[in-house]
Amino acid sequence: MAKPDTPHVRARQLLNRPGIQSAPTPAERIAKALNAQVRFSPFDDELSGMIYVKDGVPIIGVNSLHHPLRQRFTIAHELGHLELHREMIESAVHVDEDFPANFPALMRDPKSATGTERIEIEANEFAAELLMPEALIVQALIGKQFDIEDDRPIEELEKRFRVS
Repeated sequence: MAKPDTPHVRARQLLNRPGIQSAPTPAERIAKALNAQVRFSPFDDELSGMIYVKDGVPIIGVNSLHHPLRQRFTIAHELGHLELHREMIESAVHVDEDFPANFPALMRDPKSATGTERIEIEANEFAAELLMPEALIVQALIGKQFDIEDDRPIEELEKRFRVS
């Protein structure tokens, strides 16, 4: 069982606010419910996304050149930063050609994918729980038989949850 206030618990709490009880999780709708704006823009390939706060409004930047499933994860990851690290978003500074330098931001980039920084690990855990809630995974697996050489059950889960 997850400890109180872990990324998993916070993601579940967020899913409960709009009462999301089925897959796939509507990541963009959740962002809107949090008054966050999602903006798609072509970034360098290694930059998946970023989040910053402008005039009290969270802005999630997503690489429009990435696959839609990757974009879903990026939005969920940035929502993790919003829910778990808002004070850092409001105080961090990042300079990028596509965004003015005076906006604090956290970015999803190759370093965040390495899983070595605590805040990135937490945002990844949050995103995983948001897009693939444990309760819905368990529900989807009830009564299923698995064969290690048969990829179809995993492919069915990928389609149902819109993840890779």
